[in-house]
Amino acid sequence: MRAISLLQPQKLVFGEEALKQFTEDTLASDRKKVWILIAEPLVAALEESVETIKKAGIAVELVIYEEGEPTFSLYEEYLEKARVFGAESVVGIGGGSVLDLAKIIAAMQDCDQQLDNFVGLNLLPVRKIHMVCIPTTSGTGSEVSPNAILLDEGTLEKKGIISPFLVPDATYIDPLLTLNLPPKITAETGIDALSHCIEAFTNKFSHPLVDDYALRGIRLIGRNLHKAYENGQDLDARSAVALGSMYGGLCLGPVNTAAVHALSYPLGGKYHVPHGLANAVLLPEVMSYNMNSDLEKHAQIAIAMGAEEGASLRETAQNGVEKVRELVSLCNIPQNLTELGVQKEDVGELTGLAMKVTRLLKNNPKELTVQDAENIYCRLF
Repeated sequence: MRAISLLQPQKLVFGEEALKQFTEDTLASDRKKVWILIAEPLVAALEESVETIKKAGIAVELVIYEEGEPTFSLYEEYLEKARVFGAESVVGIGGGSVLDLAKIIAAMQDCDQQLDNFVGLNLLPVRKIHMVCIPTTSGTGSEVSPNAILLDEGTLEKKGIISPFLVPDATYIDPLLTLNLPPKITAETGIDALSHCIEAFTNKFSHPLVDDYALRGIRLIGRNLHKAYENGQDLDARSAVALGSMYGGLCLGPVNTAAVHALSYPLGGKYHVPHGLANAVLLPEVMSYNMNSDLEKHAQIAIAMGAEEGASLRETAQNGVEKVRELVSLCNIPQNLTELGVQKEDVGELTGLAMKVTRLLKNNPKELTVQDAENIYCRLF
């Protein structure tokens, strides 16, 4: 069995009232300037914590994150704000976009090089600023991963910076912060988390240690996401999906994702389709494409999802694909690219962009050619 490295936050707090623990830990630290990047709908939820921290003599700058996925230009804008403030601790509170950007800002605040120099695997050499992540959607797993993804507006490519120095110092996962998440975002981010687990489990470089996390995540998300979608106040369902998302995030560093994500990136880059939505549309089709590469693992996915066991591994595996398709449908997520506004004549361009994401395509359990990628896109119109 090959060696594998798990990179995790030094402190990981999961459960109700985790936000209170963040406040207490901030008060107990010697950092006196806390810069917080936050999604606007969450400002009220953080108000009490911010006031408590300020009363202790700690300077807090609360910066509202604009809507949309992070770009290189947004990175430059927010990095300058953090530098002017002189942050000693950078905190991201929100969905994956907020967390990814906060992680990059913490790493680059004291760096005089261009971010482009660190695009890729293990090129970012250091981070000196303390970093905290508090997720409020159950999707990207960024709060426990070494990954950050930004859109390069010039090339329409989503570029990944992957480094041990992007793993937060501390992460606080509080399911209470997800209770008011709209059903649409609940569904899309939940399927994103499910895709992390499924792609890690079926990955060409999968590993038994990560398989355990992945299967737990598949079971938790597959059996609870629709409940959370139907009733956002169902704290048990919210907690289960948040935990499943965390497991998915823990899979991202040592194993990572594959063709689903590679094919989804161009949809976000060219059409600004939200990342989770793009993955949700692609996931069943890519699973169907990959299924024959490992029927046993795809059958295990089916059982974890709660699908019926068939008369053969192939039948069970196919039941799993249909179970994922059913979950996407039950959550009212579009199941074709036409509904996302994608034009069929752009398939060639989308395929070209997807085939550049070699860091993920090399992980796919079945080789994906240019023609295969085009076929997958075309079947979704």
